[in-house]
Amino acid sequence: MVQEHVAEADQVGDVVGILRTLSDPTRLRLLSALQGGEHSVSALCDQLQLAQPTVSHHLGRLRSARLVANRRDGKRVYYSLNGEIVSDRKDSTALAIAAGPLELRIRRTITNGDNEANGSVSD
Repeated sequence: MVQEHVAEADQVGDVVGILRTLSDPTRLRLLSALQGGEHSVSALCDQLQLAQPTVSHHLGRLRSARLVANRRDGKRVYYSLNGEIVSDRKDSTALAIAAGPLELRIRRTITNGDNEANGSVSD
């Protein structure tokens, strides 16, 4: 029996944690918005048409999962994708999230002219 392609339990646990974080539509929308580069919290609020506490809460969850990074410039906080874990495809159609030897890919699809986040998982 070949064991080399079987993920360890802790590696699967990392992926499960990431999937739980990504199970919220607002967090998927935030990742999609950050594909365009670094944004301030207020810019993300405007783009997603959400209140600042809501956006800050979800950014905190993404940051805890190490999917986004932040930097402070005076009173403003700017967020971007964490390049150590999340890689953005050059054509902006997908994100790849590394979880040890496993990789989760989130692919953007176009439905009825609108962009919607659509997830697909691969190893």
